[in-house]
Amino acid sequence: MATATRRRVLRSSTAPTANHREQLQLQRKRAQLEKERASLNRWMSRLKRAFHAVEKGQLRVTRLERQIFALEHS
Repeated sequence: MATATRRRVLRSSTAPTANHREQLQLQRKRAQLEKERASLNRWMSRLKRAFHAVEKGQLRVTRLERQIFALEHS
């Protein structure tokens, strides 16, 4: 009885190489960066609006305090 030759497993050449994996990781990180930048821009616009609202409130309070002081001491 003759021995059978061992069959070779043929793998496709599309198996991810180290370079290919690095490219995929880089692509994912860039997509994540864009997502985070968009999120940060949304928060920054909210923060600017809130900051200016507080600033206007502080100016109104200061102006009213000055007017009351002026009226009390005139």
